[in-house]
Amino acid sequence: MDVLEGIWDFIWFFFWTFAFVAYLMVLFSIIGDLFRDRELGGFAKAVWLIFLIFLPFITALVYVIARGRGMSERQMKSIERQQEYEAQRIRSIAGASSADEISKAASLYESGSITADEYASLKEKALH
Repeated sequence: MDVLEGIWDFIWFFFWTFAFVAYLMVLFSIIGDLFRDRELGGFAKAVWLIFLIFLPFITALVYVIARGRGMSERQMKSIERQQEYEAQRIRSIAGASSADEISKAASLYESGSITADEYASLKEKALH
């Protein structure tokens, strides 16, 4: 019987730990959403935060019910902005492709700006 109590104690501990971590995730999501929302004024943000401190469970539930749709829309916009930023960053780092560099070298060679050896050297660099 003693072993069974130990197992149930562990299960309850695991359950309450999971519930607490889930609650913290919701709480931080709400706080992040409050500061991400540009339409909500500073006073309203302060009121939400005060209620989150003094009546955390009820306020979190009311916030998710009242502002859940806008919360997900703001999160999606934030993700889209981040993806666009990363795509621009990758494009800027990647630079021109090998074909672009070879075509530029070819146009320089055709205009007479570079010699055949220089063209071959540029082509070799672009391919490696």
